[in-house]
This record gives sequence, structure tokens and C-alpha cells, in this order.
Amino acid sequence: MTDLRPFRALRYDPRRVDLSRVVVPPYDVITPEERVRYYARDPHSAIRLELTERVEDEAGTDYREVSERLRAWQREGVLLRDPEPGFYALRQRFRTAEGLEHERVGLFGALRLEPYERRVVLPHERTMSGPKRDRLKQLRAARTNLSSVFLLYEDREDALGPVVRSAFRGEPLGRAVDEAGTEHVLARLDAPEATRAVREFLADRQVVIADGHHRYETALAYREECRSERARRGGDAEGERPEDFLLVYLANAFAPGTLLLPIHRVVRKGPAPSEHLWRERLAGWEERRVPVAEPAEIPEVLARELAPLADRHAFAADDGSGLLRVFSRPADGDLTIRVLEEEVVGGVFGIDREAIREGALAFPKDARLAAEQVRSGQGSVALYVNPLTPDDVFRVTRAGEVLPQKSTFFVPKLPSGLLFRPLDEP
Repeated sequence: MTDLRPFRALRYDPRRVDLSRVVVPPYDVITPEERVRYYARDPHSAIRLELTERVEDEAGTDYREVSERLRAWQREGVLLRDPEPGFYALRQRFRTAEGLEHERVGLFGALRLEPYERRVVLPHERTMSGPKRDRLKQLRAARTNLSSVFLLYEDREDALGPVVRSAFRGEPLGRAVDEAGTEHVLARLDAPEATRAVREFLADRQVVIADGHHRYETALAYREECRSERARRGGDAEGERPEDFLLVYLANAFAPGTLLLPIHRVVRKGPAPSEHLWRERLAGWEERRVPVAEPAEIPEVLARELAPLADRHAFAADDGSGLLRVFSRPADGDLTIRVLEEEVVGGVFGIDREAIREGALAFPKDARLAAEQVRSGQGSVALYVNPLTPDDVFRVTRAGEVLPQKSTFFVPKLPSGLLFRPLDEP
């Protein structure tokens, strides 16, 4: 099913640049202020390949300067091209907000593009047209995969893990530490037996997009655009082309270091529900109340009171009064995040999906931040949830469904700038 190929990466020469200064977060999480700061930080920053310096310049750019910059940096020796194809292993060591240390190991490769209907690559969310138009302009100009799509595969026994980790026995290609303190170590995985093991393992498995739906769909659109242009010119439609493949990063969804974290909800407007309303609308739910004095206590309280209810539909409601309401009921096979949206956000607060799209909810990823928003008047009630599991993600996507908006996020993020894939060979 999944066709992953080794490729010749274009990457920064660590003798010429400090990788920690040139790698940047994924383009879609960078704020306008951060753009300016990253541009100023280093003349060879990867931000200069991903985004214009000012947001207002995006609409008018054709990204021609990106193509010119890539050529110039190669002439100057800032970027080098590996002479032989290989996979590239990435080890990321990081701390969670609670201070716990984790390590995630995955690998980069060139993935054969497949339309979603082939059920090889499975999406978990819907996309918007605006970001895809911008990324398509960039891809046309650069003819290079400048950032990777993050994919998950299923390996409950960690059969592929030792193969990927074997790449770190030798000298790594580079090391970077980002602003969040995450250490990224890149190494080549090119031993013939390792390459064969990776390809054979993935060949009969589906993969799920964790992050990068817009980039994946942009690559599909560009491939079709290239095919149409060849057909118009009477060119050969057969054979593999560079645009048939895409730079991806793959990680085992079931490995301990692959973290799926919850995204909480804050009801932005309206009063907190009354005692009567909670009881009336959630008549079938069990409830207990837990005292909470400060927002800083919230993560510990949730770990103690909400996390053990992961096998039930459960959430905690915080109106800033000092008492946390913890609700739960038996699970029924549906996702808790869907139940929350229908029975609580809709049933208790009267907020429908259109209102959600218009901004009736905030979606903080940090429970303490959600608690602070309520206590500072930026919302009336915070709704805390447990994270989804890898089983949830695979069950939903294999059924051809997508997750509700803002259901989960994956940490750590993949930085842009570790390596690139020019579209000059399959």
C-alpha cells in the first residue's frame, strides 16, 4: 500500500550554519511577529524559503525569490546535496508542560502520492482552500518540497523501531535545539538491509496524516497540474516523475514518544450554566466536584480526577468559582470529543457548529491557559477533556471519517529546515 522511497536530500551544511538558528517552526504556526524575528535572526533562515517577511506580501508574491535563494545557497555551499539516496532518521528529545521527558524517533522519505479514495493515505481533518493556493504558488516556483508532511503508522510491537534507531549508531548529520528546548538529531539510514526493512514493513500498511493536510493536498494538485501540462504538450504519460512523490516524516503512532495531547474548549460568551441547567441537560451523567484554588493546580487535578476516566465519556467544567465539576458516563463507542460537542457544547450551552466556526469557542492547548482565560473574563467556562488515543485516530480514519475540529495535536512539531527534497528525480 504505502510506497516509501529513499531520496537525495538537500540540507544545510552544519559546518557553514548553526542549525539551531536556521530551523523554524512549521509555517502555519508562525505569527507575524515571529516572521520578522526569524528573518532577522539569520540570513540563511529556513523562514526565507517558507514565507514572505510580511503577511501582507503573500497575496502578491509568486515566490520566485525562493527558487533564486535555493540556487544561491547551493552555489555558496550553504546547502549541500547528498550524493546517494537514503532515508533520514530523526530523534527528538523534549519535555512536556508537566516537565516529563520524552523521545520520539521517526524517519523521512519520499512517499508516492495517492488520492484519499485509494485508502492508502488517510486524512483526519478537512482543509481550507486559501492555504493550499499559497502553498501551490510556492511549490511551482521552488520545485522543491521545503517541509514535510507528518504521517503516523501502526506498529504496536515496535518492530520497525530498532531499524530506525540503528541510524544513530554512527555520527549524526546535524543537531538543532529549537526555542521550545526540543533537541532534533538527524542521521542517515541507508544500509541496504535497513532500507529494505523499512520499505517492506510499510508496503502493506495504511498511514494517517497527523499534520500537513494542506501540503499533501497541494502536492496532489501540483502532480495533476504537471500531468495536464505534459498531456497538453503531447508528452509521455507513462513513467515515474519527481512530482509523483512527496517529502514525508513517519512516526509510530503507538510508540511512547508519539504524544497526542488534548485541545480544550473555552466558551467565550454567555453566563455559566446554572445548577438546574447542568442537571437537566446532563441527566444521565455522573458528577463530582473538586476544589481548585489556582489555575496552576489544574493540570495536577485533571491528572488525578479526569485521566482515570479515560475509558468513559468524561470532561471537567471550570467556571472559575473554585469548584471543578467532573462529569462522566459509560462510553458508547463514539468519540468523547464528539459527545462533548453534541451534548455539552450544543445541549447545555446552545452553541451549534456554525457558531463554533464563527468563534464562539476558544481552543487552548494548555489547561492552565484555559483556566486563566476564564478567570480573566475571556470566557465563562472551560471544558477540559482527555486526549484521544492512537486507536481513536485509526478507527475514525479507517472508517472514512474525519475528527471534529480541534480534536488533538501532536508534539513535538516538526521544524522546517532540517532537510529539503528537490523535484529533479523520482
